[in-house]
Amino acid sequence: MDILIMAGQLILGLTILVGVHEMGHMLTAKWFGMRVEKFAIGFPPKLFGKKFGETEYMIGAVPLGGFVKITGMIDESLDTEAMSQEPQPYEFRAKPAWQRLIVMLGGIIVNVLTGILIFTILTAKYGQSYLPASEVRFGVVPSKLGEEIGFRKGDKIVKINGRPFEQFDDVYDPEVVMGNQSYYTVERNGQLLDIKLPGDFMDRLSDSQNDPARFVEPLNPFEVGEVVAGRAAAKAGLQPGDRILRVGDREINFFPELQQALKDNAGKATALLVQRNSQPITLTANVEEEGTLGFLPKSLLQYSTKDYSFIEAIPAGASQAFGIVSNQVQAFGKIFRGEASASKSLGGPMAIAQTYGGTFNWIKFWTLTGMLSMVLAFMNLLPIPALDGGHVMFLTYEMVSGRKPSDKFLENSQKVGMALLLSLMVFVIFNDLFKTLF
Repeated sequence: MDILIMAGQLILGLTILVGVHEMGHMLTAKWFGMRVEKFAIGFPPKLFGKKFGETEYMIGAVPLGGFVKITGMIDESLDTEAMSQEPQPYEFRAKPAWQRLIVMLGGIIVNVLTGILIFTILTAKYGQSYLPASEVRFGVVPSKLGEEIGFRKGDKIVKINGRPFEQFDDVYDPEVVMGNQSYYTVERNGQLLDIKLPGDFMDRLSDSQNDPARFVEPLNPFEVGEVVAGRAAAKAGLQPGDRILRVGDREINFFPELQQALKDNAGKATALLVQRNSQPITLTANVEEEGTLGFLPKSLLQYSTKDYSFIEAIPAGASQAFGIVSNQVQAFGKIFRGEASASKSLGGPMAIAQTYGGTFNWIKFWTLTGMLSMVLAFMNLLPIPALDGGHVMFLTYEMVSGRKPSDKFLENSQKVGMALLLSLMVFVIFNDLFKTLF
């Protein structure tokens, strides 16, 4: 069931984003009087299609993309037969370069607007919830990776790159994590120490063999929140509001300690000492093989929420959206400079589905969909033939030089671009499989 929910969320998210992207191309093309032959979500074979006017609207069986077929344009269909005829007034190639440029940018622009709209609505409706840095008064607990770079349990992070900070999540800010000389100042046993991020930190952070990307977590007093029916916690009798005091003979004060204790007892029947309504109760839980019980923890740290009006949410949403593009640029820069491994940094459909997760959460779904919308816009703007950015590159050359590349050159460029994209697709899919299996 978890796999089906993951796949369903992935397909729904991609369908929305591909739909609005291709709609951006179609609407701008029709606006300038170009004939649009097909509007497709998904790739062939065709599952369903219906023609309205001059355009056939169709759903393809492969739900990982889509396309718009504009008459007189050399695209992924490589339908060059019509190109040997004289151009007709309704064809893409018959229109001025500036109109063709807007058509090629239409999908990217709509994806950017979609990303901004999603983040704006989420910000206006829910505000921005954050954990104040001052609330992490018990310090942090590092993952294995956090320990490797110098963090110790109980460290209190007081500065990032020499500056105080307000929100604890600033610790994970991509600007900091991907910076070349980033460091954290921590208070340990009454002394201040600097912990510098190593040059290969991005690779180590992306490595699936390491602990999760949140290399330090707040030492977080907690109680049991929602208990998942049918899981080990429900079978053991845990209830919302319970405080877990001990797992086996190990005392528990904070959630990361519980996680470690459960991992150490994975697959075993384990005694739990629980406080319920100020009374101690002993339960026996069969810890799941993954080292989990099946409940959501409720933090006892005090989170804050910053509220926004819709007008105030627009720049905040735009900032979130363009921050994702900035992170993408930095990540690609590290890959091209050899500071990060492509195999560890890039993810395909399986990685995206796993990020959506096996349970549906409304806020998480739209947050990830908004992020993907901005990533899709960024990726499509790359100057690679067969992507929108490739067409933009050739059209920009035509507008600057006054010379249009030949149809034969554009056709061959399209073939090269498609070969590159197919190779990249094969790489990320097999890379996903390798990381999942090994």
